[in-house]
Amino acid sequence: MANPKDPKECSFSFSDFPEDVQLCILSFLSLPDIANFACTSKRSVSLCCNDTKLWFTLCQRRWGSKTQINKWGGGQITYKLLYKTLTQWENLIGFWRHCGRAGLSGQCPRLIIFEWGPSFVSGSRICPSKNGTYYVTKSPFLWMGISPDGQIVYFLDLEGQTEIPSGDFGSWLEFVCLDQNLVPANVNFMGKDHFVVEENLNFWHSSKSKDVLRSSSSSKNLIEDSDEVIESGIAGSLPDRFVSEMYMHFANRKSPGGGGDRAWRRQRKKEKERQGRRKWEPEHFLKVVDCSPTPDKPLQGLWKGISGDMNLSFYLVKYDEIGGIICQRIGDFSSSYTLVFWTSEPMSMESPFSLEEERIYDDRIHFQPVAAEDQIHSQPAMTGIEMVSHIQHINSSCNLMLPSLVGSAGLQHGEGRIWQYMNGTFGFGFLRDHFIIDLKHIIQEGRLLDSVNLLQ
Repeated sequence: MANPKDPKECSFSFSDFPEDVQLCILSFLSLPDIANFACTSKRSVSLCCNDTKLWFTLCQRRWGSKTQINKWGGGQITYKLLYKTLTQWENLIGFWRHCGRAGLSGQCPRLIIFEWGPSFVSGSRICPSKNGTYYVTKSPFLWMGISPDGQIVYFLDLEGQTEIPSGDFGSWLEFVCLDQNLVPANVNFMGKDHFVVEENLNFWHSSKSKDVLRSSSSSKNLIEDSDEVIESGIAGSLPDRFVSEMYMHFANRKSPGGGGDRAWRRQRKKEKERQGRRKWEPEHFLKVVDCSPTPDKPLQGLWKGISGDMNLSFYLVKYDEIGGIICQRIGDFSSSYTLVFWTSEPMSMESPFSLEEERIYDDRIHFQPVAAEDQIHSQPAMTGIEMVSHIQHINSSCNLMLPSLVGSAGLQHGEGRIWQYMNGTFGFGFLRDHFIIDLKHIIQEGRLLDSVNLLQ
């Protein structure tokens, strides 16, 4: 009779489980763990290479509630490729802001949001409305997907007019390639919170790109046109062109008869022609990590408010390590953001307030939308001091950015206030002004508020 306490008699290995149970267990592992498991036996290798079972289960478990796994790549790509691609792209979901000055394209959005689609990921421009309301406009900016042959494709929508893809992404890709407003692009990730978008000048030269488009006669004409452009000297990577140009320049300096100088001028002419055809300059984007307030940081996140010119502006409020607050305005043409106010004092005053603080608040007007009665998600105006829960002192950007001008005419009143309201929003203003800018949420519980789709 077998001894139940004997480990040899009671041994039960992973391979003894049914295959569906093994696949279910493996679907909870990370890629390095699956790779390590595959090294243990031939049976493990076979199990881990099962694309339709293991890798589909991995994708479905992780992203099945957000996108339609079986529609990516027209259902013709491997789920292993899909898993690796979506693992990198899922960090894009959310808000990103432009970093630095806009390039020559002049069409770079200051704030974008990435969202899941049925078989793609889309990035949309988020811009303030121009009609004096709290509405924000939303239009396409960047399309990301996988072609049926497994090629990762990115397209910039310069005009923001392309319709949302219907059906599989491969069919939509054939259609959009005929739209001159869509520009092939590359997205280069620099860590988790930084990426660069640049034009892909070699897209039409790629054999894979041609294979994607061969199915339609109009696409063939487009390919032929692109081949003519490539033959004219536009193709080639940036480093290769620079190395070639440097070599020709220094080598031809010793060439007799001046022929080398003519060749160098021809190379420069080709480079200028290539620059003339460029539609988009490389642009950098940084992730807005903390988009919404928290109990410890009630002012944190993305906000919108109507300023003195009765236009809507976007604001980003951040906390530093000691609890200080920095507010930046997003969307200026000269730079990606402008400092509005700051404070290094984390302490705030609570109600009841002094008569002086009540006077400062009551003597100021609150800017309201032009068509407040039509504004969705509208909130009641903050008209009385009884609506204020906390008050904090702030400084304007004048004191921080232009310290040499403090005390001069027009800049001596850099002090201001933050008024936190009972409903979780806040307003700010300066002693030199007679108004208060009340801010509302741009996003709440992961949902974009007051948005208007320009394609509808």
